[in-house]
Amino acid sequence: QVQLVESGGGLVQTGGSLRLSCAASGLTFNDNAMGWFRQAPGKEREFVAVINWSGGSTSYAASVKGRFTISRDNAKNTVYLQMNSLKPEDTAVYYCAASRLPTYYRGVYDYWGQGTQVTVSS
Repeated sequence: QVQLVESGGGLVQTGGSLRLSCAASGLTFNDNAMGWFRQAPGKEREFVAVINWSGGSTSYAASVKGRFTISRDNAKNTVYLQMNSLKPEDTAVYYCAASRLPTYYRGVYDYWGQGTQVTVSS
């Protein structure tokens, strides 16, 4: 079965950095676009970033553009999210997801990980 396993979350101070990883198995990784979403308490899950199958195209939410970088290593079936200049409003559970289309629309994503908590202290 398909598994997406996120790691790398934790507690960091404002202005700090974290690198999230998502290891995929059970699917043809380089057939899929990979996205990162996040969900803060009491809020809907929101789009953060997406990368196409080859890594040649990326897109970001306005709130993270210039601070976050999505990348992938198809040889390792892994997608990454480098998060710099973190702010308290970045605090959320971060999820990776797989889709046949590189889109911000979460309804299109077929598979989801269990999430990893990121907490940014002020």
